[in-house]
Amino acid sequence: MAHDRSGSEDTGSPGTSVATAPDSDVDVARGLNADQVAARVAAGQTNDVPDRASRSVKDIIRGNVFTRINAILTVLLIIVLATGSIIDGMFGLLIVANSGIGIIQEIRAKRTLDALAIVSQAKPVVRRDGAAAAMAPKDVVLDDIIELGSGDQIVVDGEVVSAAGLEVDESMLTGEADPVHKAVGDQILSGSFVAAGSGAYRATKVGGDAYAAKLAEEASKFTLVHSELRSGIDRILKFITYLMIPAGALIIYNQLFTIGLPIRPALNGMVAALVPMVPEGLVLMTSIAFAVGVIRLGKRQCLVQELPAIEGLARVDVVCADKTGTLTENGMRLSDLELADGALDESTIKAALGAMAASDPRPNASVLAIAESLSDDAGWGNATAVAPFSSAKKWSGQSFGSNGNWVLGAPDVLLDPASEMARKAEEIGSTGLRVLMLGSSDLPVDDANAPGTVTAQALVVLEQKVRPDARETLEFFADQKVAVKVISGDNAVSVGAVAGSLGLAGGDRPIDARSLPDDQEKLADTLEEATTFGRVRPDQKRAMVSALQSRGHTVAMTGDGVNDVLALKDADIGVSMGSGSPATRAVAQIVLLDNKFATLPYVVAEGRRVIGNIERVSNLFLTKTVYSVVLAFLIGITGVLSQAFDFEALPYPFLPRHVTIAAWFTIGIPAFILSLAPNNERARTGFVARVLRLALPSGVIIGVATFVTYVFAYQGPDQTEVEKMQAGTSALITLIMIAVWVLAVVARPYVWWKLVLIGGSVAGYLLLFGLSFTREFFKLDPSNVGATTLAIAVGAVGIVGVELSSWIGARLKGEKRKFFATADDSAGPEHEEVGAR
Repeated sequence: MAHDRSGSEDTGSPGTSVATAPDSDVDVARGLNADQVAARVAAGQTNDVPDRASRSVKDIIRGNVFTRINAILTVLLIIVLATGSIIDGMFGLLIVANSGIGIIQEIRAKRTLDALAIVSQAKPVVRRDGAAAAMAPKDVVLDDIIELGSGDQIVVDGEVVSAAGLEVDESMLTGEADPVHKAVGDQILSGSFVAAGSGAYRATKVGGDAYAAKLAEEASKFTLVHSELRSGIDRILKFITYLMIPAGALIIYNQLFTIGLPIRPALNGMVAALVPMVPEGLVLMTSIAFAVGVIRLGKRQCLVQELPAIEGLARVDVVCADKTGTLTENGMRLSDLELADGALDESTIKAALGAMAASDPRPNASVLAIAESLSDDAGWGNATAVAPFSSAKKWSGQSFGSNGNWVLGAPDVLLDPASEMARKAEEIGSTGLRVLMLGSSDLPVDDANAPGTVTAQALVVLEQKVRPDARETLEFFADQKVAVKVISGDNAVSVGAVAGSLGLAGGDRPIDARSLPDDQEKLADTLEEATTFGRVRPDQKRAMVSALQSRGHTVAMTGDGVNDVLALKDADIGVSMGSGSPATRAVAQIVLLDNKFATLPYVVAEGRRVIGNIERVSNLFLTKTVYSVVLAFLIGITGVLSQAFDFEALPYPFLPRHVTIAAWFTIGIPAFILSLAPNNERARTGFVARVLRLALPSGVIIGVATFVTYVFAYQGPDQTEVEKMQAGTSALITLIMIAVWVLAVVARPYVWWKLVLIGGSVAGYLLLFGLSFTREFFKLDPSNVGATTLAIAVGAVGIVGVELSSWIGARLKGEKRKFFATADDSAGPEHEEVGAR
């Protein structure tokens, strides 16, 4: 966090209120000793909440084995095996594949998440045996004394035992936006966080007794639910399940009673009709794509705390980012001290700055820079009064008795804007440097009317280094049509100077947030036009996120400080830096553990790759479902009509093994490869409607074309087994031809490996139909020249139909069809740095 805050956690300092713990055996100043800790551990008085509520391995196995699709396929497999046709039960291997691959990938993702979560978790500072040390939340025991500083997350319930301007934000528990002042003796609840000040509290409720334990467990759960993508897939699966009942009844009735087939071929025909209706690989590919996305991001030290966040990332079109820690590095250097006219002598000013820095128990980057340059050698001692920094007032202060009252903060807040000192601060800030003002006050800093009358003493000039990859990152977002809004608490001119130097559009026209309208509509209008904002309060950050969302934008908010928490929570995707406060890491869906803003393009690109590819392969699976339903109903309805109009009914043309090989090279292998390919297109809402726009007409064309071929190739009820095989093979040729073309349409725009993929699919089918062994094994016979020629001709007509429907669909959406990729799209599926430049 780039803002100044000061306070004291010294339980004996004059600026801090102190109380002894009600439990007489606890020394507040020293904390528990080793014997006391051991006694509480033995009594089970520990904070035994799991570090991360990830799914257990048993839950993962259960979730991948006992699925709707596996249940359907298992029933159909039992029917086929009961007929004695083991070869036709090959589709049963899909049950093993669906379950096995899903389990392996999800366990890999779980291990990645759990390992990163340990790095990212909030570690409270606990006093024991007179020393304070950070430890895992699970190691906290009842009556532990836990120290607090700005941004700290409160991990267990307790009672305040010391406080220095301590303010706690309980908005995530109560909905109350304003921080609550906490004094000694007040209760403090887990799930809240420190907004300002410092102090300590005694743990009174730990483990499952703590207020937010169950909420925290539920919030961090490893889950794949609550996303438009998965709910859309679930709706499709539910509809297909209901559709299979009448389709199966119609087919079995036609096979048994209309045609009079024996039970074995009748059941095989029914299973052959129903198996391809199940989009068996769709859920598997979705799980794999999500899990691989998590693992890839984990390799870049990016923790995905909620898997649906990957889907949200794909939809992001606005990124709100702070200046410090994103465009500039966190570290600073004291560049200069500009003394005010009539100021005290330089040694006194340096002594004041050194004393303020030395007495801050948790200095931020600005105070650290001051502390590194100025030592506390004046002997001023501890502060007698403390006013911690808050983003709302934008200053902090400390009183040192006879050495005076001192404040440090934003010049444009503490000074008259018309003064010469304010003008000089603005001029220095316009070069991109950070400027603070040190002033003396006529009131103690903890007075209700503080800061009172402030006399400017010096401008503290801090130098920030612009991140070397910041320009490249901004260029990536510009190329991807993602707007970047720089929202900072720093001086607007200084923020604009940095943004402008990096080429951010509108960076040279920064807006001071103090002039922004309160009305959401007017604020949204301003945000649509401007890109750079300074002097933004925490409540304004939240309002800006809300205003952007009101215009239909999907907003990602990055932050690292306590002043970013509310905006992170309200954003569609909250992104925290790993070095950020525990509170920001707790509410963010994504944590960048390497603290690099430049990682965000990879994160966004990975989200787009995952969601874009799931949508792409969904076209293949649902096309198969549609043509299977169409063909089943055409065969079934023909059988019903044959009794009314006295013509021959048609048996189902395929065996179960035929529908298995039909999916091998048109869906199975291609879908797996395409699901891992690069894809930079921003995801949009309306997943189901968009997929059906291609799958529905394509599936209908394939189903009708296959039926037409079969009608003309079918020789009647007296046909021999060879003629029956030839008719089925002809129908299969038509189906495969058009299905391969659908694959070709879905794979666009083409790059070399996609052309190899399509060519490999064609070659695979040529081998299946060309080799005598495979022809005999799969019962294929393309030797009837007339029937095969007919099949190819009908297939060609079907290909034209698919191409025409694709063209019409693109015109209706106002899109230009792109047949070949540009250089930017040419990365292969193995390319790790998808979307990066």
